[in-house]
Amino acid sequence: MPFIDSRISVKASAEQKEELKKRLGQAIAIIPGKSESWLMVNIQDEQTMYFRGDDSEPLAFICVNIYGSANPAAFEKMTAELTKIYGELFNVAPDHMYVKYAASTDWGWNGSNF
Repeated sequence: MPFIDSRISVKASAEQKEELKKRLGQAIAIIPGKSESWLMVNIQDEQTMYFRGDDSEPLAFICVNIYGSANPAAFEKMTAELTKIYGELFNVAPDHMYVKYAASTDWGWNGSNF
């Protein structure tokens, strides 16, 4: 059960949001045992964001939450892919985005916990 929470400072068109959802669905498979079939995505565009006290460049903050344990090697590959995706779709430079990972076995779904 992965959840990717995206916050970007720029406006995203409906087409860009659809493409982002599609590409995140493909990228999540980088993390072993994860797939689009359980992926939930949140896209928040036009966020007021500052980095180094400046808001003049496109910015992104991406949280990848997964059920299970951390996999640093997979997370490293995922960061590279996310950097590519957000750069291509929203012109966010690699040094203007943060990617945060959280792994936990405390997840609830369908009225109970796993």
